[in-house]
Amino acid sequence: MPSLTIVKIGGNIIDEEANLFAFLHNFAAIPGYKILVHGGGKMATRIAEALHIPQQMQDGRRITDEATLKVVTMVYAGYVNKNIVAQLQSFGCNALGLSGADANVIKSHKRVSTQMGVDYGFVGDIDHINSPWIQAMLQQGTCLVVSPITHDGKGLLLNTNADTIAQEIAKSMCALYEVQLIYCFEKQGVLSNAADNNSVISTIQRSSYEQLKKDKIVTDGMLPKLDNAFAALAAGVNVVSIGAADDLPLLLQQKAGTSIIHE
Repeated sequence: MPSLTIVKIGGNIIDEEANLFAFLHNFAAIPGYKILVHGGGKMATRIAEALHIPQQMQDGRRITDEATLKVVTMVYAGYVNKNIVAQLQSFGCNALGLSGADANVIKSHKRVSTQMGVDYGFVGDIDHINSPWIQAMLQQGTCLVVSPITHDGKGLLLNTNADTIAQEIAKSMCALYEVQLIYCFEKQGVLSNAADNNSVISTIQRSSYEQLKKDKIVTDGMLPKLDNAFAALAAGVNVVSIGAADDLPLLLQQKAGTSIIHE
């Protein structure tokens, strides 16, 4: 079975031009089939605030009203996506940038209010990944660059967590490939002390994750990242790692960052 590498980037990697350039250089060098999933939250937040559109977060996830949906669509599926594609082309990596609405790649539904009464607005929860189309594109030598905008099949765009998109794509491709999923950001991995970038937790199992949450060591945006990591492993993804974008070559070999282990 052929291998497929899926990498998700976000945060300061996208915001810092030099960091993004270095990461994409390493990503382009990955042999074989590969997919890049990106967020872009900090840029979207800055632009929304400049437009006087209030921003709200709940458990590391953005609450998306109608005005914010327009901003994130422009930022994620527009500038960020095409900037990444253009840079990958400069490295000889034939990339195709898309949102979930393109080629019906990712269909979702509008999230209902939670039991705690949180209304996330125009946020999508994924229903279907068009894995045959993804496979066809990969077999043509195309690297897909996926932005976190999905659709409901009825004309509505939805903001969807990029970590979840990476996980759902990884799960959907397990029957076709040996899948390695890597979450890249500005930290060295999952940290036991948020103020110490050297306090990397080398491995996390489900049982230790529950304790880390209970002890408030893992909070905010790391929660959905780890939830998605364990869901991917449970569905058959071979390897899941979390670490620094500039350590990508080492993360590919599981020699850096945090390895997520399915018990």
